[in-house]
Amino acid sequence: MSKHGPIRRRTAPDIAARKGGEPIVSLTAYAASTAALADPHCDFLLVGDSVGMVVHGYPSTLPVSLDLMILHGQAVMRGSEQALVVVDLPFGSYEGGPEAAFTGAARVLAETGCGAVKLEGGDHMAETVAFLVARGIPVMAHVGLTPQAVNTLGGYRAQGREREQWERIEADARAVADAGAFSIVLEAVVEPLARRITEAVAIPTIGIGASAACDGQILVIDDMLGLTPRVAKFVKRYGRLGEHAEAAIAAYASEVRARHFPADEHTYAPSA
Repeated sequence: MSKHGPIRRRTAPDIAARKGGEPIVSLTAYAASTAALADPHCDFLLVGDSVGMVVHGYPSTLPVSLDLMILHGQAVMRGSEQALVVVDLPFGSYEGGPEAAFTGAARVLAETGCGAVKLEGGDHMAETVAFLVARGIPVMAHVGLTPQAVNTLGGYRAQGREREQWERIEADARAVADAGAFSIVLEAVVEPLARRITEAVAIPTIGIGASAACDGQILVIDDMLGLTPRVAKFVKRYGRLGEHAEAAIAAYASEVRARHFPADEHTYAPSA
């Protein structure tokens, strides 16, 4: 019998304890296969509602349902072993108040087995964050560019370019930190403001298009691997898998059209 026990999965307190320490590595994941690839290298995996745009072709994250998030959360949990899995609460599932948020978040934790949920918003969500945390649901917050509010923000724009925005964005980060969030995603926040927020709050900040001074980084895995044709300016492509995949598909299509089926060499013969 093996002396090794089961692999211990990271928890929200593990991530919170990394404030000011070794940078936190994270990626989005939407499927068991990509989760399995990312899991050995990541401290947490985010099942982002960006799945609606990346996988399902929606024009924004707004049409994503709670059922869809649970489906992908289950897949990522099956594909991973050691990373904390955080699942986004989609638009419309938590804005109705703390009780509504608890109902949705409780379903996510119970039906996926994940270790935390993420929600967007700052000061106006502090009460909800506190309500969830008090009832045993770890919460990752998200301020700056919040895609679910794209219609009120006027598009996917970097936040904090005007100095008069700084006070509000920093106040949002402080509010959710004080409410009990274990970490904060800072999306598309200008460098000096992201640095200032990171220094001001006692919990880790996870940057996406923000300062290298953040406590960690997250990218959409399809963007990072080069599977999406267009990405934000801040995204570094670590691979060109989309180009390789397209070339492979083209080669396959060419051979089929030439009636050179790869399976021909291994076609099942009738029994003697």
